[in-house]
Amino acid sequence: MRALRILLIVVVILGGLFVAADRAAVYFAESEAASKIKSSQGLSSEPDVSIKGFPFLTQVLSSSLDEIEISIGGITATTEGREVEVTEVRAELRDVRVNSSFSSATAGSAEGSALISYEDLTKSAPKGATVGYAGPERAAKGQVKVSGPLDELVEGAGIEVPDAFRGLLKENFTTYSTVSLEKGDKVRLRAEDLPKLPVPGVDEKLKEVVDYDLTIDGLPSTITLDQVTAAQDGLRFSGTGKDVDLTS
Repeated sequence: MRALRILLIVVVILGGLFVAADRAAVYFAESEAASKIKSSQGLSSEPDVSIKGFPFLTQVLSSSLDEIEISIGGITATTEGREVEVTEVRAELRDVRVNSSFSSATAGSAEGSALISYEDLTKSAPKGATVGYAGPERAAKGQVKVSGPLDELVEGAGIEVPDAFRGLLKENFTTYSTVSLEKGDKVRLRAEDLPKLPVPGVDEKLKEVVDYDLTIDGLPSTITLDQVTAAQDGLRFSGTGKDVDLTS
């Protein structure tokens, strides 16, 4: 009985040492992966890398990792010199195969996601405009609400209005813009139908200002976004990929 007890104690101690060694190896691998991703993808800061699955060491021996989650900061979107933050930039990589020297890796499948909040979208919008959630029906069509005081929008757009008509601009302006994504990094907002404006000739000029593009800068090649959804908290982007090279 005493010998069995001693054996159990030894097993527990060895198991604890194995777990400790396994977790230490994971921490080292995550740190090295973050450094390599930063340099290979040209990121401004190191991403957070989390290697899933246990035990890790057996995954290393088989040169195949079950799942890796990457969270990236420092990604921005710009338009005409205005810069806004892109948040919640994540990549989930599964079935990651590494070569014998660990110099290259390929993910069998990858899912990427990102968010630009309405608050940040407003920072990128024309002067005087606020971008917000358009409600479930219009959001299902990929639309957002663009609104603001008409006189501020016209002034911000640099549109010349005769003094005799300025008093007609004391009202709120509202339109709905359809959002689309091109080439994985360009967000386009295009107004559907502008409301009838009281000043002749202002409609077309204002539409030229309300329609604008945002370019997402600094996305790593491992994240390819191909869908955009108008959610309650902002524009949510997503994308998937197969056999993604993680070192190019």
